[in-house]
Amino acid sequence: MMSCPIWITNFKTYEQCVGKKALELAKIHEKVALETGVSIGIAVNAFDLFRVAQEVKIPFFAQHCDPVDYGAHTGHLLAQSIKKTGAIGTLLNHSERRLSFADLQDSEVCARKASLTRVVCAEDPQEIEKFAWLNPDFLAFEPPELIGSSTASVSTSKPESIAESVSLSRGIPVLVGAGIQSVADVKIALELGASGFLVASAITKAEDPEATLRELVSAF
Repeated sequence: MMSCPIWITNFKTYEQCVGKKALELAKIHEKVALETGVSIGIAVNAFDLFRVAQEVKIPFFAQHCDPVDYGAHTGHLLAQSIKKTGAIGTLLNHSERRLSFADLQDSEVCARKASLTRVVCAEDPQEIEKFAWLNPDFLAFEPPELIGSSTASVSTSKPESIAESVSLSRGIPVLVGAGIQSVADVKIALELGASGFLVASAITKAEDPEATLRELVSAF
Protein backbone atom coordinates (compact mmCIF):
# COMPACT_ATOMS: atom_id res chain seq x y z
CA MET A 1 0.00 0.00 0.00
CA MET A 2 1.14 3.57 -0.64
CA SER A 3 2.69 5.47 2.26
CA CYS A 4 1.13 8.73 3.43
CA PRO A 5 0.93 11.50 2.52
CA ILE A 6 -0.15 10.40 -0.95
CA TRP A 7 -1.30 12.05 -4.14
CA ILE A 8 -3.69 10.32 -6.56
CA THR A 9 -4.67 11.97 -9.83
CA ASN A 10 -7.97 10.72 -11.20
CA PHE A 11 -7.77 10.79 -15.00
CA LYS A 12 -11.57 10.35 -15.30
CA THR A 13 -12.43 10.18 -19.02
CA TYR A 14 -11.20 13.59 -20.07
CA GLU A 15 -10.00 13.76 -23.67
CA GLN A 16 -6.54 14.66 -22.36
CA CYS A 17 -6.40 11.40 -20.38
CA VAL A 18 -7.41 8.48 -22.59
CA GLY A 19 -5.49 6.21 -24.95
CA LYS A 20 -1.96 7.36 -25.76
CA LYS A 21 -2.57 10.57 -23.83
CA ALA A 22 -3.27 8.53 -20.69
CA LEU A 23 0.13 6.91 -21.05
CA GLU A 24 1.83 10.27 -21.59
CA LEU A 25 0.21 11.71 -18.46
CA ALA A 26 1.02 8.57 -16.49
CA LYS A 27 4.69 8.91 -17.42
CA ILE A 28 4.66 12.52 -16.21
CA HIS A 29 3.39 11.32 -12.83
CA GLU A 30 6.04 8.61 -12.73
CA LYS A 31 8.78 11.14 -13.50
CA VAL A 32 7.64 13.51 -10.75
CA ALA A 33 7.30 10.67 -8.26
CA LEU A 34 10.82 9.40 -8.96
CA GLU A 35 12.41 12.85 -8.85
CA THR A 36 10.61 14.13 -5.75
CA GLY A 37 10.15 10.96 -3.70
CA VAL A 38 6.47 11.81 -3.20
CA SER A 39 4.03 8.89 -3.05
CA ILE A 40 2.08 9.44 -6.28
CA GLY A 41 -0.55 7.24 -7.90
CA ILE A 42 -3.05 7.55 -10.74
CA ALA A 43 -6.59 6.32 -11.37
CA VAL A 44 -7.20 5.50 -15.03
CA ASN A 45 -10.21 4.28 -16.98
CA ALA A 46 -10.63 0.53 -17.46
CA PHE A 47 -9.55 0.52 -21.11
CA ASP A 48 -6.17 2.07 -20.25
CA LEU A 49 -5.27 -0.03 -17.19
CA PHE A 50 -3.25 -2.62 -19.10
CA ARG A 51 -1.65 -0.01 -21.38
CA VAL A 52 -0.37 1.92 -18.37
CA ALA A 53 0.80 -1.26 -16.63
CA GLN A 54 3.14 -2.09 -19.50
CA GLU A 55 5.19 1.08 -19.25
CA VAL A 56 4.66 2.78 -15.89
CA LYS A 57 5.83 1.56 -12.48
CA ILE A 58 4.04 3.91 -10.09
CA PRO A 59 0.89 2.61 -8.35
CA PHE A 60 -2.28 2.84 -10.39
CA PHE A 61 -5.95 2.33 -9.61
CA ALA A 62 -9.14 1.46 -11.43
CA GLN A 63 -11.84 4.10 -11.19
CA HIS A 64 -14.58 1.64 -10.25
CA CYS A 65 -15.20 -1.99 -9.35
CA ASP A 66 -18.53 -3.80 -9.58
CA PRO A 67 -19.96 -6.02 -6.83
CA VAL A 68 -19.49 -9.28 -8.78
CA ASP A 69 -17.31 -12.38 -8.60
CA TYR A 70 -16.28 -14.69 -11.43
CA GLY A 71 -19.30 -15.66 -13.50
CA ALA A 72 -21.83 -14.51 -16.07
CA HIS A 73 -21.56 -10.74 -15.60
CA THR A 74 -21.21 -9.29 -19.09
CA GLY A 75 -20.09 -5.67 -19.09
CA HIS A 76 -19.12 -5.54 -15.41
CA LEU A 77 -15.74 -4.55 -13.99
CA LEU A 78 -14.45 -7.61 -12.16
CA ALA A 79 -12.10 -7.05 -9.22
CA GLN A 80 -9.93 -10.02 -10.14
CA SER A 81 -9.52 -8.69 -13.70
CA ILE A 82 -8.51 -5.30 -12.34
CA LYS A 83 -5.90 -6.98 -10.17
CA LYS A 84 -4.54 -8.98 -13.11
CA THR A 85 -3.79 -5.77 -15.03
CA GLY A 86 -1.30 -4.88 -12.32
CA ALA A 87 -3.46 -2.25 -10.62
CA ILE A 88 -2.96 -1.98 -6.87
CA GLY A 89 -6.46 -0.80 -6.10
CA THR A 90 -9.72 0.82 -7.06
CA LEU A 91 -11.82 3.85 -6.30
CA LEU A 92 -15.31 3.05 -5.03
CA ASN A 93 -18.41 5.23 -4.88
CA HIS A 94 -16.91 8.27 -6.58
CA SER A 95 -19.42 11.11 -6.80
CA GLU A 96 -19.66 10.48 -10.55
CA ARG A 97 -20.19 6.72 -10.06
CA ARG A 98 -22.27 6.45 -6.92
CA LEU A 99 -23.35 3.09 -5.50
CA SER A 100 -26.15 2.09 -3.18
CA PHE A 101 -24.79 1.27 0.26
CA ALA A 102 -25.54 -2.41 -0.31
CA ASP A 103 -23.62 -2.41 -3.60
CA LEU A 104 -20.79 -0.45 -1.99
CA GLN A 105 -20.50 -3.06 0.73
CA ASP A 106 -20.44 -5.86 -1.84
CA SER A 107 -17.95 -4.04 -4.08
CA GLU A 108 -15.68 -3.44 -1.11
CA VAL A 109 -15.80 -7.15 -0.25
CA CYS A 110 -15.05 -8.15 -3.86
CA ALA A 111 -12.13 -5.72 -4.08
CA ARG A 112 -10.77 -6.91 -0.73
CA LYS A 113 -11.04 -10.53 -1.89
CA ALA A 114 -8.94 -9.64 -4.95
CA SER A 115 -6.35 -7.95 -2.69
CA LEU A 116 -7.05 -4.49 -4.11
CA THR A 117 -6.47 -1.32 -2.11
CA ARG A 118 -9.88 0.29 -1.60
CA VAL A 119 -10.41 4.06 -1.74
CA VAL A 120 -14.02 4.71 -0.73
CA CYS A 121 -15.33 8.15 -1.64
CA ALA A 122 -17.74 10.11 0.54
CA GLU A 123 -19.61 13.36 -0.03
CA ASP A 124 -19.76 14.59 3.58
CA PRO A 125 -18.45 13.78 7.08
CA GLN A 126 -21.54 11.73 7.85
CA GLU A 127 -20.74 9.38 4.98
CA ILE A 128 -17.12 9.26 6.13
CA GLU A 129 -18.35 8.02 9.51
CA LYS A 130 -20.70 5.48 7.90
CA PHE A 131 -18.20 4.17 5.36
CA ALA A 132 -15.40 3.90 7.91
CA TRP A 133 -17.15 0.82 9.29
CA LEU A 134 -16.44 -0.92 5.96
CA ASN A 135 -12.77 -0.64 6.94
CA PRO A 136 -11.39 0.43 3.53
CA ASP A 137 -7.73 1.34 3.13
CA PHE A 138 -8.54 4.99 2.46
CA LEU A 139 -11.55 7.29 2.66
CA ALA A 140 -11.80 10.20 0.23
CA PHE A 141 -13.79 13.29 1.19
CA GLU A 142 -15.09 15.15 -1.86
CA PRO A 143 -18.07 17.53 -1.60
CA PRO A 144 -19.74 17.05 -5.01
CA GLU A 145 -20.61 20.71 -5.49
CA LEU A 146 -16.89 21.59 -5.44
CA ILE A 147 -15.63 18.83 -7.74
CA GLY A 148 -14.06 20.40 -10.82
CA SER A 149 -14.32 23.91 -9.41
CA SER A 150 -11.68 26.41 -10.50
CA THR A 151 -12.82 29.12 -8.11
CA ALA A 152 -13.33 27.36 -4.76
CA SER A 153 -11.84 24.39 -2.96
CA VAL A 154 -12.84 22.18 -0.06
CA SER A 155 -9.84 23.58 1.85
CA THR A 156 -11.10 27.16 1.66
CA SER A 157 -14.86 26.55 1.52
CA LYS A 158 -15.26 23.69 3.98
CA PRO A 159 -12.12 23.40 6.13
CA GLU A 160 -14.19 22.42 9.17
CA SER A 161 -15.58 19.48 7.21
CA ILE A 162 -12.07 18.20 6.55
CA ALA A 163 -11.29 18.24 10.26
CA GLU A 164 -14.63 16.61 11.05
CA SER A 165 -14.07 13.90 8.45
CA VAL A 166 -10.67 13.08 9.92
CA SER A 167 -12.14 12.89 13.41
CA LEU A 168 -14.92 10.51 12.26
CA SER A 169 -12.74 8.22 10.16
CA ARG A 170 -11.83 5.75 12.92
CA GLY A 171 -8.16 6.21 12.11
CA ILE A 172 -8.54 5.38 8.41
CA PRO A 173 -6.44 7.80 6.32
CA VAL A 174 -8.58 10.51 4.73
CA LEU A 175 -7.80 11.85 1.28
CA VAL A 176 -9.20 15.21 0.25
CA GLY A 177 -10.45 16.33 -3.15
CA ALA A 178 -12.82 18.79 -4.83
CA GLY A 179 -11.40 22.06 -6.09
CA ILE A 180 -7.87 21.49 -4.77
CA GLN A 181 -5.79 23.75 -7.01
CA SER A 182 -3.09 25.55 -5.04
CA VAL A 183 -0.24 24.91 -2.64
CA ALA A 184 -2.26 26.76 -0.01
CA ASP A 185 -5.16 24.30 -0.50
CA VAL A 186 -2.79 21.38 0.01
CA LYS A 187 -1.17 22.87 3.10
CA ILE A 188 -4.51 23.68 4.74
CA ALA A 189 -5.81 20.14 4.24
CA LEU A 190 -2.61 18.60 5.57
CA GLU A 191 -2.70 20.85 8.64
CA LEU A 192 -6.29 19.71 9.27
CA GLY A 193 -5.23 16.06 9.29
CA ALA A 194 -5.62 14.92 5.70
CA SER A 195 -3.38 12.02 4.67
CA GLY A 196 -3.35 12.88 0.99
CA PHE A 197 -5.31 14.01 -2.03
CA LEU A 198 -7.56 12.67 -4.78
CA VAL A 199 -7.49 15.32 -7.50
CA ALA A 200 -8.47 15.47 -11.16
CA SER A 201 -8.97 18.68 -13.13
CA ALA A 202 -6.20 20.69 -11.45
CA ILE A 203 -3.75 18.34 -13.16
CA THR A 204 -5.63 16.86 -16.10
CA LYS A 205 -6.74 20.24 -17.46
CA ALA A 206 -3.56 22.12 -16.67
CA GLU A 207 -1.62 23.73 -19.52
CA ASP A 208 1.52 22.20 -18.02
CA PRO A 209 0.51 19.11 -15.97
CA GLU A 210 4.08 18.35 -14.90
CA ALA A 211 4.77 21.83 -13.56
CA THR A 212 1.40 21.93 -11.80
CA LEU A 213 1.90 18.53 -10.20
CA ARG A 214 5.38 19.47 -9.02
CA GLU A 215 4.10 22.70 -7.50
CA LEU A 216 1.22 21.04 -5.65
CA VAL A 217 3.19 18.15 -4.19
CA SER A 218 5.96 20.53 -3.12
CA ALA A 219 3.67 21.26 -0.16
CA PHE A 220 4.33 17.73 1.11
